[in-house]
Amino acid sequence: MATSGNRGEFVRFSLEQGVLRFGEFKVKSGRVSPYFFNAGLFNTGLSVGRLGEFYAQALVDSGVQFDMLFGPAYKGIPLSTTTATALARHPALGGRDVPFAFNRKEVKDHGEGGILVGAPLQGKVVIIDDVITAGTSVRESVQIIKQAGAEPVAVLIALDRMERAGSDSDLSEHSAVQHVQNTYGIPVVSIASLEDIMSVLESDATLAAHRDAVRAYRTRYGV
Repeated sequence: MATSGNRGEFVRFSLEQGVLRFGEFKVKSGRVSPYFFNAGLFNTGLSVGRLGEFYAQALVDSGVQFDMLFGPAYKGIPLSTTTATALARHPALGGRDVPFAFNRKEVKDHGEGGILVGAPLQGKVVIIDDVITAGTSVRESVQIIKQAGAEPVAVLIALDRMERAGSDSDLSEHSAVQHVQNTYGIPVVSIASLEDIMSVLESDATLAAHRDAVRAYRTRYGV
């Protein structure tokens, strides 16, 4: 599957699942966005299984060399699980069995203890999440991975909003994704981006009513 095909197909899949919607949405920043993406709505076995295949394909297409996956709690837990499952079946990996781990939000003081669950953190680690907003999850994940003596090599997300933060009068120079890349010196790989959403809008006549609003939002807040 070609990279561009995987990206466009993911946008259409997200639309079919109601994960990506167009309209007017008040988002956390206070802006009114013409689209909304909520990966938490991938909430059935079939949709999460397909989601894992999209993550796996994006990681393979990126060319990033990795040994294992890490999913930050909480959303990263099912994402790392389904992606590892999909990678085990991916023809490009030749049956390689990719380990994964995730963290607890609270330290467990009984049983095996600690905050880590799953395979030992070692080697080259890819962090998996849904989107990057403030970058807090990435910062915590990088700390956990380095404390374990492993190396964070990439962040893998579902959607890059390609959007600057801040108020309209004081917009940041970089997007959240660019900030993570600049801060930690590792690539952020996304299954799709706002550009891919716009490409689907341009090619689908049934979505034509949303083109101008998304284009204007991209012009105002995009990088």
